[in-house]
Amino acid sequence: MTNGNATAEAIRAAQEVATAAEPGDTKPTGSGRSATQAQQLIELAEGAALFHAPDGTAYADLIVNGHRETVLLRSRTFRQWLARSYYKATGGAVGTEALSAALNVLEAKAHFEAEERPVHVRVAGTGGRLYLDLGDETWQAVEIDETGWRLVVDPPVRFRRPSGLRPLPHPERGGTIQALRRFLNVGSDGDFVLTIAWLVACLRDRGPYPVLVLMGEQGSAKSTFSSMARSLVDPNTAALRALPRDERDLFIAANNGHVLAFDNVSGLPGSVSDTLCRLATGASFAVRQLYSDQDETLFTASRPAILNGIDDIVSRPDLADRAIFLTLSAIPEDKRRPETELWAAFETEKPGLLGALLDAAAMALKRLSQTRLARTPRMADFAQWATASEAAHWPDGTFMAAYDDNRADTVESVIDSDPVAAAVRTLLVDKREWSGTATDLLATLGDVAGERVEKSKAWPGDARALSSRLKRAATFLRKVGIEVSFMRSGRNRTRLVQLASVASAPPAERGAAAVKTGGEDDADDADADRAYRQEERAAIAQYDGGLSRAQADQLAAGEFSDAAGSGEASPDLVEVPASASGR
Repeated sequence: MTNGNATAEAIRAAQEVATAAEPGDTKPTGSGRSATQAQQLIELAEGAALFHAPDGTAYADLIVNGHRETVLLRSRTFRQWLARSYYKATGGAVGTEALSAALNVLEAKAHFEAEERPVHVRVAGTGGRLYLDLGDETWQAVEIDETGWRLVVDPPVRFRRPSGLRPLPHPERGGTIQALRRFLNVGSDGDFVLTIAWLVACLRDRGPYPVLVLMGEQGSAKSTFSSMARSLVDPNTAALRALPRDERDLFIAANNGHVLAFDNVSGLPGSVSDTLCRLATGASFAVRQLYSDQDETLFTASRPAILNGIDDIVSRPDLADRAIFLTLSAIPEDKRRPETELWAAFETEKPGLLGALLDAAAMALKRLSQTRLARTPRMADFAQWATASEAAHWPDGTFMAAYDDNRADTVESVIDSDPVAAAVRTLLVDKREWSGTATDLLATLGDVAGERVEKSKAWPGDARALSSRLKRAATFLRKVGIEVSFMRSGRNRTRLVQLASVASAPPAERGAAAVKTGGEDDADDADADRAYRQEERAAIAQYDGGLSRAQADQLAAGEFSDAAGSGEASPDLVEVPASASGR
């Protein structure tokens, strides 16, 4: 059967069911035959523009009070619209069976006869422009391009409105981003710069998005910070929620909101940490549909996320490398403000603050193609976007100076919080290298760490667990001049672990956000950086995927070869001098 025949058969089958539904409730038609309720509903639905999303989900565009609204075909809103249309046309109430039969036909039409359109939550992009759904009753959006931003009533993209989505204010021009400083308990200018960079990244339609991690003792306004940050770009009735403990619930939350904010996080299970890594850079999750052994429901998302808590929330290097860490200080009692007063003042400033963030997003679109980083950190796309946007509010180089400081502090914090990494660092203080089996190393590190640490739950229980921990810590240990490698030696191919203290290369000047045009030095730096990230990717693939080292190396080499082949360097680069940071 051809695809066209299959389409016709599917719709014909649905229509036969609709014709059979409630045959007693009919009205005469122009042809002399009687139309069932379901047939009448299908005719009334011609006032809606049907389409389907890439995952096959059916949607309808409705004209309501002169503006367009996009709703799920199976949603309560569309059912109510269809029932109301029937009542206005006939003066009667529609039956449940007729409504269900009509929806089956309309869903088939949306899937087989209508066009495919992507559907977004809050933020979308197309044709070099970004769109921000204001979430108001008139379904207006903000259009952002390299020339600026403006309100539009009929954007070329489609948004859906999940439960809980709240409206943003109409942005105002002339606002200053510094007005936000008095509402957020940030400890330094650098932390404030990173906060703004994260917020501007939230206005982009794709990741990667760094995870914003807020730490501090009780009374440091972590929850207020989290709520206000989310409120500026994606307000929701449930602004903060508890962190889900499994991957499925995390992806469902990501499917129904643009920004995720989790309150009072205490310890991250390894599986949840891995899922947050995937959400930061973009990933999919599949679950079997109910009553089906073959069909799957796919959730695909890349989302900005906020975590706040008292303790060291993030301890695994792979998530730490994708995060921005801010430590908030306790607020003295004589400087506290009533929450109602604080939020009232914030809501007054909010339109101007949103306008200032939109200015930065427009600046990023204008400068992005000419901005090149001197170094490519783990979240390179985010760093490039933030660097391109900074001219709207800061001198060139301000962001990278703050980001470099934050990442350096993160490395020290993660190593200190990981007893294995800390013991390796201590071991190599007085010696240049160590080589032996994982079993020998476990005993040696136990002596270095001490009996109390060795007997704690945080200490690996066997050589295999130690090897896994070393592979995860290898990235951050390398940044402090310690190389971790695995090899086989001798006729018996004994597997050895080698630790070596290597001379660290002199760090590049902080704040240098762009490179000179061309030059062999630039190519050498890029090659070295690519090799470093390729080795890092291979180590993670070897651990996470259960691959041999040779397989992991081959996988990583293929990924980075594809990435290098797809990129085109622009000859015109934005010069961002290191001296601009004032360091």
